Amino acid sequence: MEITSNTYSRIKLNGEIIQASDLELLKSRLKSQDSWQKAIFDFLSDWFDSCADIAVQSSGSTGKPKLIRLSKMAMIKSALLTNSFFELTETKTALLCVPATYIAGKMMLVRALVGGFNLLATQPEANPFVNLQHDIDFVAITPYQLAISLETMVQQKIKQVLVGGAPISRELELKLQAHASVFYESYGMTETCSHIALRALNGTQPQRYFKTLPSIRVRTNDSDCLCIEAPHLASTEIVTNDVVELISAYEFRLLGRLDNVINSGGIKIHPEEIERRLAGKIPYNFYIGSKADVLLGQQVVLFVEKENLDKPSEHSLINTLKETLTKYEIPKQICYRATFEYTANKKLKREH
Repeated sequence: MEITSNTYSRIKLNGEIIQASDLELLKSRLKSQDSWQKAIFDFLSDWFDSCADIAVQSSGSTGKPKLIRLSKMAMIKSALLTNSFFELTETKTALLCVPATYIAGKMMLVRALVGGFNLLATQPEANPFVNLQHDIDFVAITPYQLAISLETMVQQKIKQVLVGGAPISRELELKLQAHASVFYESYGMTETCSHIALRALNGTQPQRYFKTLPSIRVRTNDSDCLCIEAPHLASTEIVTNDVVELISAYEFRLLGRLDNVINSGGIKIHPEEIERRLAGKIPYNFYIGSKADVLLGQQVVLFVEKENLDKPSEHSLINTLKETLTKYEIPKQICYRATFEYTANKKLKREH
């Protein structure tokens, strides 16, 4: 049987079967739902129409948000790979707690359409597990949600957790080791219909590197950026702006964004790598950025989410930097910001 988007024309949402023939009902619901619910029915309405593709908005974490058109077949094939890996069959229950306006939420809906499992939808919030009354086989969340809700999750029966959308700190990763749920970090983007590689964070075999899903191969270009060969997504190679250490055609370690690389006196510095090493050692929200420098081209800068620090606290912070980082990585400035800016998808907006 030839598989098309029409093959998957029904979804079990909060225990209720919704299918293409319910399109008019869906449209009437759009008028009375909250914005997060409206986003779900907007997507289903688009899915059930006759168009071969769907417009998806990128998160804006690497620049201005933009609309990308994804083929429904590519989304289906991506969902089939995920459902196979996590064994998401008709008897399972998954939780949708990320916005359906972005690719992570949309792909949860496609996985439910393809897999036939029950998808419980709840309002996306920092801790979506507070009032959860069901056992969950699979859920996708952001690192921000994970950090806020980890203690609540200990009390719940959640089998598998997919964490993506932003880097996971080493401190947070260590907290997962004794957790009964199995956590995976995902690597992907809007253009790849969510993840193309996974990394087990805990369980019996935690992984150091991302490993691609079946049929997906990777390489690096002259800029050490990841290039993805995924026949189910595109006939041509997908070139990313993510700098990686390539382990094999199927494994890699993510170093950071090419956009974020700091060239300080000819030394290339990856802010995300520095942030991982400092995680848990600085008791404030922070990130590594840069400012223009006449001699070095760019200088490394530490941005701290505080109005300011008193002299003893700042002195302690400087000592931590010197003890943890190499001489090229140590920030030349500490800049204080009352609040950091984030995208609608809770991704940090970095100053450059």
